[in-house]
Amino acid sequence: MGLIHLLLHNPLGFLVIAVPLLYSIILHELAHGWVAYRLGDPTAKLLGRLSLNPLKHLEPVGTLMLFVFGFGWARPVPVNFNGLQGGRWGMIAVSAAGITANLLLAFLAVFLDRLLSPSGFLGALFYYMAQINIILAAFNLIPLPPLDGSKILMGFAPATVRDALLRIEPYGLFIIIGLLYFGMLNPVIDFFTWIIRSVIQLLLS
Repeated sequence: MGLIHLLLHNPLGFLVIAVPLLYSIILHELAHGWVAYRLGDPTAKLLGRLSLNPLKHLEPVGTLMLFVFGFGWARPVPVNFNGLQGGRWGMIAVSAAGITANLLLAFLAVFLDRLLSPSGFLGALFYYMAQINIILAAFNLIPLPPLDGSKILMGFAPATVRDALLRIEPYGLFIIIGLLYFGMLNPVIDFFTWIIRSVIQLLLS
Protein backbone atom coordinates (compact mmCIF):
# COMPACT_ATOMS: atom_id res chain seq x y z
CA MET A 1 0.00 0.00 0.00
CA GLY A 2 1.38 3.40 -0.99
CA LEU A 3 1.51 6.51 1.15
CA ILE A 4 -1.05 8.26 -1.04
CA HIS A 5 -3.71 5.75 0.06
CA LEU A 6 -2.80 6.41 3.68
CA LEU A 7 -2.88 10.17 3.13
CA LEU A 8 -6.39 10.00 1.68
CA HIS A 9 -7.85 7.66 4.30
CA ASN A 10 -5.82 8.35 7.45
CA PRO A 11 -3.97 11.70 7.41
CA LEU A 12 -2.67 11.30 10.98
CA GLY A 13 -1.38 7.84 10.17
CA PHE A 14 0.28 9.33 7.10
CA LEU A 15 2.19 11.81 9.28
CA VAL A 16 3.21 9.12 11.76
CA ILE A 17 4.76 7.04 8.95
CA ALA A 18 5.77 9.59 6.31
CA VAL A 19 7.78 11.93 8.54
CA PRO A 20 9.98 9.21 10.11
CA LEU A 21 10.37 7.54 6.71
CA LEU A 22 11.37 10.76 4.99
CA TYR A 23 13.97 11.79 7.53
CA SER A 24 15.28 8.26 7.99
CA ILE A 25 16.08 8.19 4.26
CA ILE A 26 17.55 11.71 4.40
CA LEU A 27 19.77 10.89 7.39
CA HIS A 28 20.87 7.70 5.64
CA GLU A 29 22.10 9.69 2.63
CA LEU A 30 23.45 12.50 4.77
CA ALA A 31 25.57 10.01 6.71
CA HIS A 32 27.19 8.80 3.48
CA GLY A 33 28.07 12.34 2.48
CA TRP A 34 29.31 13.38 5.92
CA VAL A 35 31.64 10.40 6.31
CA ALA A 36 32.92 10.88 2.76
CA TYR A 37 33.62 14.54 3.56
CA ARG A 38 35.48 13.57 6.73
CA LEU A 39 37.57 11.16 4.68
CA GLY A 40 38.58 13.79 2.16
CA ASP A 41 35.86 13.79 -0.51
CA PRO A 42 34.02 17.16 -0.62
CA THR A 43 31.69 16.18 -3.51
CA ALA A 44 28.50 15.96 -1.44
CA LYS A 45 29.28 19.18 0.44
CA LEU A 46 30.00 21.11 -2.76
CA LEU A 47 26.67 19.94 -4.22
CA GLY A 48 24.75 21.02 -1.11
CA ARG A 49 23.86 17.46 -0.11
CA LEU A 50 25.02 17.77 3.52
CA SER A 51 21.60 19.15 4.37
CA LEU A 52 18.38 18.08 6.11
CA ASN A 53 16.35 19.86 3.42
CA PRO A 54 14.21 17.13 1.78
CA LEU A 55 14.35 18.92 -1.58
CA LYS A 56 18.10 18.26 -1.70
CA HIS A 57 17.55 14.51 -1.48
CA LEU A 58 14.21 13.58 -3.06
CA GLU A 59 14.30 11.86 -6.44
CA PRO A 60 11.12 12.29 -8.57
CA VAL A 61 10.63 8.69 -9.69
CA GLY A 62 11.63 7.23 -6.31
CA THR A 63 9.27 9.60 -4.50
CA LEU A 64 6.40 8.74 -6.87
CA MET A 65 7.04 5.01 -6.36
CA LEU A 66 7.00 5.55 -2.61
CA PHE A 67 3.65 7.32 -2.67
CA VAL A 68 1.99 4.91 -5.08
CA PHE A 69 3.54 1.52 -4.21
CA GLY A 70 5.12 2.05 -0.79
CA PHE A 71 8.61 1.33 -2.15
CA GLY A 72 10.91 4.14 -3.25
CA TRP A 73 14.31 5.74 -2.98
CA ALA A 74 16.12 9.06 -2.61
CA ARG A 75 18.88 10.53 -4.77
CA PRO A 76 22.10 8.73 -3.84
CA VAL A 77 24.74 11.05 -2.41
CA PRO A 78 27.60 11.31 -4.94
CA VAL A 79 30.89 9.98 -3.61
CA ASN A 80 34.27 9.96 -5.33
CA PHE A 81 35.62 6.72 -3.90
CA ASN A 82 38.99 7.33 -5.56
CA GLY A 83 39.37 10.51 -3.49
CA LEU A 84 38.79 8.87 -0.11
CA GLN A 85 41.45 8.40 2.50
CA GLY A 86 42.01 4.85 3.63
CA GLY A 87 41.54 3.03 0.33
CA ARG A 88 39.21 0.07 0.72
CA TRP A 89 38.52 0.91 4.35
CA GLY A 90 37.39 4.37 3.31
CA MET A 91 34.92 2.87 0.84
CA ILE A 92 33.65 0.45 3.49
CA ALA A 93 33.24 3.27 6.04
CA VAL A 94 31.29 5.49 3.63
CA SER A 95 29.12 2.60 2.44
CA ALA A 96 28.35 1.47 5.99
CA ALA A 97 27.56 5.00 7.20
CA GLY A 98 23.97 5.04 5.97
CA ILE A 99 23.19 1.65 7.49
CA THR A 100 24.83 2.75 10.75
CA ALA A 101 22.66 5.89 10.83
CA ASN A 102 19.53 3.76 10.46
CA LEU A 103 20.68 1.36 13.17
CA LEU A 104 21.32 4.24 15.58
CA LEU A 105 17.89 5.74 14.86
CA ALA A 106 16.21 2.37 15.41
CA PHE A 107 18.09 1.85 18.69
CA LEU A 108 17.22 5.37 19.87
CA ALA A 109 13.53 4.90 19.04
CA VAL A 110 13.31 1.58 20.92
CA PHE A 111 15.27 3.02 23.86
CA LEU A 112 13.02 6.08 24.17
CA ASP A 113 9.90 3.94 23.80
CA ARG A 114 11.01 1.75 26.70
CA LEU A 115 12.18 4.69 28.79
CA LEU A 116 9.08 6.87 28.37
CA SER A 117 6.39 4.24 27.64
CA PRO A 118 4.46 6.79 25.58
CA SER A 119 1.00 6.25 24.16
CA GLY A 120 -0.98 7.77 21.32
CA PHE A 121 0.85 9.76 18.66
CA LEU A 122 4.27 9.68 20.33
CA GLY A 123 4.11 5.95 20.97
CA ALA A 124 3.18 5.30 17.34
CA LEU A 125 5.96 7.64 16.19
CA PHE A 126 8.62 5.73 18.15
CA TYR A 127 7.24 2.40 16.93
CA TYR A 128 7.33 3.33 13.25
CA MET A 129 10.67 5.10 13.60
CA ALA A 130 12.15 1.85 14.90
CA GLN A 131 10.47 -0.40 12.33
CA ILE A 132 11.29 1.84 9.37
CA ASN A 133 14.96 2.12 10.28
CA ILE A 134 15.33 -1.59 10.98
CA ILE A 135 13.87 -2.39 7.56
CA LEU A 136 15.98 0.28 5.82
CA ALA A 137 19.14 -1.08 7.42
CA ALA A 138 18.22 -4.69 6.60
CA PHE A 139 17.35 -3.83 3.00
CA ASN A 140 20.56 -1.91 2.42
CA LEU A 141 22.65 -4.78 3.80
CA ILE A 142 21.68 -6.88 0.77
CA PRO A 143 24.90 -7.27 -1.27
CA LEU A 144 23.39 -6.27 -4.61
CA PRO A 145 24.29 -3.01 -6.36
CA PRO A 146 23.43 -0.20 -5.96
CA LEU A 147 22.67 -1.08 -2.31
CA ASP A 148 25.24 -0.33 0.39
CA GLY A 149 25.82 -3.99 1.09
CA SER A 150 27.38 -4.42 -2.34
CA LYS A 151 29.88 -1.60 -1.71
CA ILE A 152 30.78 -3.09 1.68
CA LEU A 153 31.27 -6.47 0.00
CA MET A 154 33.46 -4.87 -2.68
CA GLY A 155 35.71 -3.54 0.05
CA PHE A 156 36.42 -7.06 1.33
CA ALA A 157 36.02 -9.19 -1.79
CA PRO A 158 38.68 -10.15 -4.34
CA ALA A 159 38.88 -8.37 -7.69
CA THR A 160 36.79 -11.00 -9.52
CA VAL A 161 33.80 -10.39 -7.21
CA ARG A 162 34.22 -6.60 -7.42
CA ASP A 163 34.28 -6.76 -11.22
CA ALA A 164 31.14 -8.93 -11.29
CA LEU A 165 29.27 -6.50 -9.04
CA LEU A 166 30.40 -3.53 -11.13
CA ARG A 167 29.18 -5.24 -14.31
CA ILE A 168 25.65 -5.71 -12.99
CA GLU A 169 25.46 -2.30 -11.27
CA PRO A 170 23.82 -0.50 -14.25
CA TYR A 171 20.96 -3.02 -14.07
CA GLY A 172 20.95 -3.42 -10.29
CA LEU A 173 17.85 -1.35 -9.56
CA PHE A 174 15.77 -3.29 -12.08
CA ILE A 175 17.07 -6.59 -10.70
CA ILE A 176 16.15 -5.55 -7.15
CA ILE A 177 12.65 -4.41 -8.15
CA GLY A 178 12.10 -7.72 -9.98
CA LEU A 179 13.31 -9.77 -7.03
CA LEU A 180 11.11 -7.76 -4.66
CA TYR A 181 8.10 -8.22 -6.93
CA PHE A 182 8.50 -12.01 -6.87
CA GLY A 183 9.25 -12.03 -3.14
CA MET A 184 12.71 -13.54 -3.62
CA LEU A 185 14.43 -10.98 -1.37
CA ASN A 186 12.00 -11.41 1.52
CA PRO A 187 13.96 -14.22 3.25
CA VAL A 188 17.16 -12.15 3.07
CA ILE A 189 15.46 -9.04 4.47
CA ASP A 190 13.79 -11.12 7.20
CA PHE A 191 17.15 -12.63 8.17
CA PHE A 192 18.89 -9.25 8.48
CA THR A 193 15.86 -7.84 10.29
CA TRP A 194 15.99 -10.67 12.81
CA ILE A 195 19.70 -10.07 13.46
CA ILE A 196 19.20 -6.32 13.96
CA ARG A 197 16.25 -6.77 16.31
CA SER A 198 18.12 -9.41 18.28
CA VAL A 199 21.14 -7.12 18.74
CA ILE A 200 18.95 -4.19 19.85
CA GLN A 201 17.12 -6.43 22.33
CA LEU A 202 20.44 -7.71 23.64
CA LEU A 203 21.84 -4.21 24.11
CA LEU A 204 18.72 -3.04 25.93
CA SER A 205 18.26 -6.13 28.10
